[in-house]
Amino acid sequence: MIKAYLTGIPSLYEGEDIEVRYCIFEDEVLLSKETIMIAYEKPALVGQVSLLILLEKLQPYLGKEINIIVNDTTLHEIIKGTSRTKNQEVTTMAIETREQLSKLNHPTILDVSGDHKQLVIWHENLKP
Repeated sequence: MIKAYLTGIPSLYEGEDIEVRYCIFEDEVLLSKETIMIAYEKPALVGQVSLLILLEKLQPYLGKEINIIVNDTTLHEIIKGTSRTKNQEVTTMAIETREQLSKLNHPTILDVSGDHKQLVIWHENLKP
């Protein structure tokens, strides 16, 4: 089983780069850990942009069970389709994100924001 931990860190100021951190484990063995700086995106889109970057990195593991662990309730709701946002950019990007998820046989996305023990593990794995 593949476990991928993900976070997207938006900048506080318009025009500054955003930071995407992820790490990928297979059966508790670290396969990849990276921090990427990318061009500015609106804060409402950072979670989805981060997820799309991770999905690209997960392509080699296409046939395996994949769990993506995030600390982002908003991203989780957007992916599930339960978000009530009226932001057109967010909803348009959500369609693209769901299409990319379907190419990986719909990996499981787990939001650990409500589970303190899992949140600590998520945080430790994403430390630079």
